[in-house]
Amino acid sequence: MLTGKKVYVSLAPSWAGVYDFSKEKMIAVLKKLGFAGVSETALGAQEVSIQTAKKLNEVDAGLYISSACPVIDDYIRCYRPEFAKYITPIASPALTHCGLLKDKLGDDIKVVFIGPCIAKKNEADKHPDLMAAALTFDELNYWIKEEFIDIEKIEANSTYQFVPEAAYEGSLYPIEGGMNETIKQVGIKNNDVTFIAISSLEDFDKALQNIDPTKVENKIFVEALACSGGCINGPSLASEKSKILITSDIYANIQYREEIPTEPRKVVPVEYVPDPVQKTEYTMEQVTKALKKISKHTIEDELNCSGCGYASCREFVNALIAGDAEPSQCVSYMRKIAVRKAAAMLRCMPSAVVIVDSNMEIVEANDSFAHMFLTDEMYEIFASRPEGLAGACIDRIVSFPELFKSALDTGKEIHQEHYVIKNKVYDISIFTIEDNELIGAVISDVTRSEMDRTKIARRAREVITKNIATVQEIASLLGEHMVETELLLSSIAEDYDTSSGVDTDVH
Repeated sequence: MLTGKKVYVSLAPSWAGVYDFSKEKMIAVLKKLGFAGVSETALGAQEVSIQTAKKLNEVDAGLYISSACPVIDDYIRCYRPEFAKYITPIASPALTHCGLLKDKLGDDIKVVFIGPCIAKKNEADKHPDLMAAALTFDELNYWIKEEFIDIEKIEANSTYQFVPEAAYEGSLYPIEGGMNETIKQVGIKNNDVTFIAISSLEDFDKALQNIDPTKVENKIFVEALACSGGCINGPSLASEKSKILITSDIYANIQYREEIPTEPRKVVPVEYVPDPVQKTEYTMEQVTKALKKISKHTIEDELNCSGCGYASCREFVNALIAGDAEPSQCVSYMRKIAVRKAAAMLRCMPSAVVIVDSNMEIVEANDSFAHMFLTDEMYEIFASRPEGLAGACIDRIVSFPELFKSALDTGKEIHQEHYVIKNKVYDISIFTIEDNELIGAVISDVTRSEMDRTKIARRAREVITKNIATVQEIASLLGEHMVETELLLSSIAEDYDTSSGVDTDVH
């Protein structure tokens, strides 16, 4: 819990390429969220470069791998453990920066990293004493929206500055080769180090093949990053800007020191211990059964798209059997499930449903649509095709293609009630799925209900007419009866008055 503690931000240098506003405004936004202050992760990167340069100047020939990327560190430890001892025994720039801030601002503060890297969350879990939490730029943007912060209305306070000071060459780290550049700026004696930059896990794995570190006769330092192109291509960069523009903006934000110290202010030593993943070999029967669970019945079904997070379908299936993965991680499988559910829903709908593309060709249609608009002969022909009505031109099937054309051109929904065609009455709703590319329609034949409604109305009118006639007849009878009654009563009254001698004249 961070309650009651001063919380500072360790801000990844790639922020300068992601957000199009000044550092003062960036700090103001973060302060608005409740942070006590903002510091640049690049400060830690500078310390790492100084310590790495110092080590390279002290060691003999051999292979040395950077520790800056936590994904690379864990990949080596788990999958290429024989190379673990060649990782430079220094914490990443982010962890080093957290340690530096605690030295400067007090050990009781909390530090939260914010950047494009999701692997920093793993670092925070492993080193909670240094990094309290890690957020991505995506999460930061979501947080800003949740707090209803209007960035446009936040003023850039000129007094807001990075603490404890601004970073310099360390801001090069998110760019491929940036770490190597900063180490060179620190200084390498005799220029006896070969610097190599590799960015992408796949390329890094290939680079480790067929090399025996014990036989390397010169100093080789490998700046290894898991993301292709460096941290500016991190999974949570939260920017659609061109990588060229992001890189340009980062370079524009960098300031260079005239003299770089040769001794680091902060070093966080870390030993990267091998932790090899234990692979279990499964039988072909187990693998085949697991593949069927994700609808992969042939070699062609194994797309190896890596959408699940594994390099191949076979690797994913091994994890599935081991209980380390779930079928829902397979993108193609989930898509098939979604398509099947959609198709089932279409089939079960009593109304006619059709989906049409920009070429006015049918993409999908249910059986109700086919029965509604095809003759029995045409229905049998299309029913025999594996693809059904898919590919057929909508204007060859229905007599109102202009409605579909209008919906595609305008992007507006169309609702037509009681649309009369020959002796049929339809209710038609056409809606956009993808603007100007894909539309759907739900069509109901309401002819019978309209006929029933007409019959009911006609019968009602007949009943009303009869009722009116009956009422009139009753009224007429009542009128005649009232006259007769009045005459009878008058006669009785007159007879009574005469016999009693009462004067009946009205005064």
